[in-house]
Amino acid sequence: MCGIVGLYLKNVELHAQLGCMFKPMLIEMSSRGPDSAGVAIYRNPVKAGQTKFSLAHDDSGFLWETLETNLAASLNCEVATLKVANHCILVTDAAETEVISWLQTNCPEVRIVGSGKSIEIFKEVGPPEKVYEQFELEHASGTHMIGHTRMATESAVTTAGSHPFATGADLCLVHNGSLSNHNILRNNLEREGIKFQTENDTEVAGAYMTWKIRSGATLRQALEDGIKEIDGFYTFCIGTQDGFAVVRDPIACKHAVMAETDDWVAMATEFRAIAHLPGSEQARIWEPEPSTIYVWGEQ
Repeated sequence: MCGIVGLYLKNVELHAQLGCMFKPMLIEMSSRGPDSAGVAIYRNPVKAGQTKFSLAHDDSGFLWETLETNLAASLNCEVATLKVANHCILVTDAAETEVISWLQTNCPEVRIVGSGKSIEIFKEVGPPEKVYEQFELEHASGTHMIGHTRMATESAVTTAGSHPFATGADLCLVHNGSLSNHNILRNNLEREGIKFQTENDTEVAGAYMTWKIRSGATLRQALEDGIKEIDGFYTFCIGTQDGFAVVRDPIACKHAVMAETDDWVAMATEFRAIAHLPGSEQARIWEPEPSTIYVWGEQ
C-alpha cells in the first residue's frame, strides 16, 4: 500500500505556487506510505547542450564541490553543482554518457537518481512531511510534480529503494501495487544491458520503460506494451518533460482518482489528496479506466 500524487499546472500564473500546492497532496498520503517519500519536480530547464543530473549520497557531508572540480578537470567541461541536503543538482555541458561513466568509475558511491533538461528528483527515508521539508520544496516554483509515499512490501526501506525511479531523459515512474513477474523481467532486462541498484519491483517497471524508449518506442507505445507484458496489480504515474501519464492494470484494483480544471490536472491514490486544491469543488472528477493511458502535456 503506497500513495501516489501528481499535479500539472496549466495556468502559468500558478507556477510560483507549485511547491505550496503540492505539499498537502503528498502529506495526505502519509498514512499510505510512512516509510519513505520522494518527488520529481520539473523546473529551471537548462540551456541547449547541457544536461541536469540529480545525484545522491548517503553521507550528508559529502564534498560535492570536490566532485565538481574533478569532473570539470577530467572531462574539460563546465560543471555547476547545487547541494540540497544529501542530494545534489549537477549541470554540465559534457556528454551525458561520459558523465555517467566518469561517476561510475570515480565516485561509485554516488547514485544517479535522474537526468534530463528540467527534471529534479529528491527522495529519502522518513515520513513525507519531513522529506518534503528536508529538500526545501514548499516554496518551489515549477510546471509540475509527481510524488510517492512508500509502505515497503517487496524490498528493504532504503533511500535507493524510494520512488520515483528514473526511466530516461526527463522521465520517471512512481507505482502503487505489486508486480508478480518482476524477477523474470529483471533477468530479461539484465541480458539487454540494463543495470539495477535495488531489489525493488518498481525499479523493474522503470527499467522496462527505459529499455522500450531506448529501443525507439514512444512513451505511449512503451506503456501500451507494458500493459501486455507487466503482470501484477498497479497504478503507474509517469512524469514527463511536458506533463505526466497515468495507467492502471487491466483489473484496476489499485485506487486512483483524477481531477481537472481550467488551471490544473491532478491525480492521486485518494481524493483527499486533491480536495485542498483551489477550484477542486468545481473540478471534473473521475476514476481512470483499466488498461487506459491518460497523458497531459504531451507534445
